[in-house]
Amino acid sequence: MFKQNESDLDKNIRLAVGIISLLLGVFTFSGTMQILAFIVAGLGIFTGLSGFCFLYKLLGINTKK
Repeated sequence: MFKQNESDLDKNIRLAVGIISLLLGVFTFSGTMQILAFIVAGLGIFTGLSGFCFLYKLLGINTKK
């Protein structure tokens, strides 16, 4: 669907941040912080699994070699 523009390291970092944010949102935060943690988690997990970042596309960045 989208051409990947993230390196493997980039994808792994995004997945890790997404999982950590998800865990923080579930077990630590509440209210607005919990919502923000879930948004960050969703974005991190989506971009980590797909290998595509919309912001990278807009800025013309490609870390995939």
